[in-house]
This record gives sequence, structure tokens and C-alpha cells, in this order.
Amino acid sequence: MESKFTLLLCLSALWFGAGSLRAQPAPDAQIQRGKYLVENVAMCADCHTPRDDKGQFDRTQWLAGNVLDFKPDHKMPFAAVAVPIAGLPGFTDEQAVKFLETGIDLTGKPAMWPMPQFRFNHDDAVSVVADLRSLKQ
Repeated sequence: MESKFTLLLCLSALWFGAGSLRAQPAPDAQIQRGKYLVENVAMCADCHTPRDDKGQFDRTQWLAGNVLDFKPDHKMPFAAVAVPIAGLPGFTDEQAVKFLETGIDLTGKPAMWPMPQFRFNHDDAVSVVADLRSLKQ
């Protein structure tokens, strides 16, 4: 009888403990790594953040999406708008990580130009997602 109670106690601890593992926020170091990659490697703001009349990034609209002010000089598939990525609206973490690792979008196709087809390693992709999730939408 005691072993059944012990087993039940252990299973209960695992059940309730598992939920708390999933709900943990990203560590600050991971967010900082992601911020470095977003701002200095991938240069996401260049397309995804509007600029003011002096050409400076509008920090109040950081990564909130932007109409692109450039286009190719010959006909090709090309996105006219860089979508909002602050908070990663429309993506689960898993979808965003897969996109950053493979360059393949949610439709199963390569990202439309001018979006680079990134090939981040897994840890860096997770860090980028952590940073983008930490930003207000």
C-alpha cells in the first residue's frame, strides 16, 4: 500500500512540475544573445522598422513592420512590405525557429525577397525568437 502511495506522490509531482517547466521565461542571457543577432547580424531593423525624416530608425516603431522604399529593377517575386516581427505575431516559437533555421516560411516556400533565407543554428534561432518575443507588439 505504501508503494502505491509513493508512486502516486511521484506521478503527481511530475505532473504538476511539468507545467512549470514549460512556463519559464527565456533567460536574460538568451534574450541578450538574440538582441545581438537581431540588431548586429541579421540587421532586422533595416527592413522591419520605419525611419524618420532624417533617416534614423523610429524607435517607437521598433520592428513593427514597414513599407519597403526600394524594389528590384527587374520583374521578380518581391515583398513590398516587411511584416511586424516584434512579439512574433502569427508564429509559434517552433514555427519561428524552423523559419530561422531553414529559410522556409509557413507555406513551405522560401522567404520572399528581400528577406534573406537565414540558416541560424538551433541555439541562435532560439535566442532570436526569445528576443523578438520579449518585444512589445
